[in-house]
Amino acid sequence: MNEQFQPSDLSDTAPPYELIEIAECFQPIVGQPSYDWAYLAATHLIGLPANVAISAILEETGRLAGADRAWMFEYDDDLLRFRNTQEWAREGVSSHVEDLQQTPVTMIGWLHQWLVAGKAVMINDVANLPRPARVLQAEMLRQNDKSVLCVPVFHDGTLRACIGFDATRAKRRWPVPEIHQLARCAKLIGIARYGRASTDGQRDGSTVSALTGTEPLVHLHMPGRTRGVPLAAIVGLRSAKDYTQIWLRDEAAVLDLRPLSFWIGLLPKSNFLRIHRTTVINIAHVTELDRHAGPTRQAWAVRLRRFDTPWAVSRPYRQELRSRLGI
Repeated sequence: MNEQFQPSDLSDTAPPYELIEIAECFQPIVGQPSYDWAYLAATHLIGLPANVAISAILEETGRLAGADRAWMFEYDDDLLRFRNTQEWAREGVSSHVEDLQQTPVTMIGWLHQWLVAGKAVMINDVANLPRPARVLQAEMLRQNDKSVLCVPVFHDGTLRACIGFDATRAKRRWPVPEIHQLARCAKLIGIARYGRASTDGQRDGSTVSALTGTEPLVHLHMPGRTRGVPLAAIVGLRSAKDYTQIWLRDEAAVLDLRPLSFWIGLLPKSNFLRIHRTTVINIAHVTELDRHAGPTRQAWAVRLRRFDTPWAVSRPYRQELRSRLGI
């Protein structure tokens, strides 16, 4: 198969990054590339073990797309850590598959918030990413990335992994039909990797938390220091403009130097619930729901373990709160 390197078509006016709704990739494709990537992926996944097939898919699609690297990383069960699992690199391009192992998701939190929402992320210009992506940007620059494409891998409605391409020789923008093709491959990979048992009796996608046997930590980026805390220790979070106040189980609030939107994308919805435009709580710490709070007795508020001050619940989030509390 001939390699089809496509030179950069990134103009000076292109935005630093773009979000692509991958649900659209399952509609008929207009201007489809010469090769059907999903067909190529399926031929590998049917006849080979998942790990071997995924490596073949990354190499094949990476070459067809003119990428410099093609890669996959996987999440643990709690979506709190990830690890690089597979990578193909063009000749002369450095490999980084061993670099990110059991890495806190907070490092890629800006990216993760879009992936968990089911969006592909096309980073046209790594050097001009916004401030909340600074930690991720530093890692990408260390790997000499100029442009990056990231496509989420889901199985049974849960984000399990991400596959993508790196461009290291020049900035570029991948055509949307190619992104849709890669999303179709991601769907097949999700089925093959996480939908069947492996020969050792575990799921093919055995994860970091299962392997380590330790409770994962989330890392708070506080002024002057970084601190890891168990997920269960976080009681609630409130927006503080570009930062977030985080209340911990055994102490007063601390300030994290990232916006609330970063944490909304990171925290698992099974444990955390938004109750206000500016507020997220750990549902396990709710001790009381007052549905007749305030002077008019029409406001709602919750009380959280160890904190006497009530937390307001705005109207759009009330039904979900009742459902989660089973009332």
